[in-house]
Formats: sequence, structure tokens, C-alpha cells
Amino acid sequence: MTHWTNPWLLAVLVPALLALGALLHRQWAARRARAQRRIPKHWPLSTRPLANSEEARIWHWLSRAFYDHHIMIKLPVTRFTLPRDREQGMHWYRLLGSVYCTFTICKSDGRVVGCVDVPGQAGLPRSTRALKHSLLTQCDLPYWVIQSSSLPAVAEIRAEFLGESLTAQGMREREQEERAIIAAQTNLRTALNRQRSSRQSDFSPLSTWPNSASGGLRSEMNSDWQENSFLVPLDSRKGDLL
Repeated sequence: MTHWTNPWLLAVLVPALLALGALLHRQWAARRARAQRRIPKHWPLSTRPLANSEEARIWHWLSRAFYDHHIMIKLPVTRFTLPRDREQGMHWYRLLGSVYCTFTICKSDGRVVGCVDVPGQAGLPRSTRALKHSLLTQCDLPYWVIQSSSLPAVAEIRAEFLGESLTAQGMREREQEERAIIAAQTNLRTALNRQRSSRQSDFSPLSTWPNSASGGLRSEMNSDWQENSFLVPLDSRKGDLL
């Protein structure tokens, strides 16, 4: 008991035990951080639609209004803006990396001409709206907030985004073009549905084939004809996944 009550021995052991505990805790924290960054064998994720019903209505309307442009959905503003001072790039990326607009209209060469937001059920926070309006207008990009219940005139939004000045004749011609595009889309959709129904009826006798043969054909079709749209990541920035 005299050895354990020796103050000199305690003065040596206590700092040593504290240092050992700190070292073990640091190693445990490092292993836990590596485990969190490690690519999992089974991702705890599921797919979901890009747009809700309200956003989809605006999406389709914008596709007709800007039939000669591309409508990008939920694109971060950091994808089409660039800091003037490179040294401050990471600072602005951290600040704006999660800021996006519901729709971004751009030309075929990738140049953005304007952005549109669709407010959700809770509306669009005033601070968020002010931030986007200030940022985009200072970049000479129009920024509009649109609801399907109060859509603007096509000529009005095109004039703001593209600088067009349409006459009454031009507006009538544009409306005729829109109606022609809608009719062509409807006819194409009807033809595709008819063709799909015809193909299903033509291949219906395949269900009478032997189970082994039909199963082999089905597996080959699944492996050969299934399209893969996840070949190249969209973001070229380096990550820290292990």
C-alpha cells in the first residue's frame, strides 16, 4: 500500500495514463472517421423523382416557353459562377455550395440566361430569395419565382431572359409554334403507346416457351439491353472517399 500512496509514483503514473488514454482515443477516432468515409457494400439509399408535381408543371411549361433552350433542374449556382479572386474560391464554395435554383435555362453552348425558382408548400424564405436575387442580378442573370397558378406570359419571360421584343404577329406565330409542338408530342406519345401495345401482343406467345429457355432469354435481354446512365460522375471535383 505504501507504493501506491507514494506521491512521486502517482505523479509519474497519472500523466502516463492520461497520455495513453488520449492516444487510444485518437486512434479510435481515426478508425471511426476512416470507417465513415469507406464506400459501403450496400448503400442505404433509394431513388426519388427529380421534381414534385408543382415543379413538374413548371418544368413542362418552361420546356414549351424556351423550346430552343435547355432547362436544367436543381443546378447549384457554383456550377455556372466563378469567383473573381481564386484565393477566395473555397470560401465562396463552402458558402454557396448548397444554393441552387429549381430551374436554370441555358443555351446549347451551356451559357446560362436565367434562373427560376418554384416555392414549396411553406413558400420561399425571404432571406433565400434575397440572396439569390442579389447574386444572380449582379451576374446579369434574371431570377424569377413562378407558381403554376399564376404563370407569366411567354413573351414576357422570354423578353426578360433573352432580350426579345415580340410584336403581336410574332406572339401569334409563337403560339402557333407552341400548339404545333404540343400536337407533335401528343401524336408521338400516342404512336409510341400503340407500338408498345403491338409489340407486347406480338411477343405474347413467348410465355409458352419452356421455363429454362424463357428465363435464359429474359436474363440475356436484361444484361444486354439495360441502359446504364451512371457511367461517369457529374462532378469532377476530387473527393476523400477511400
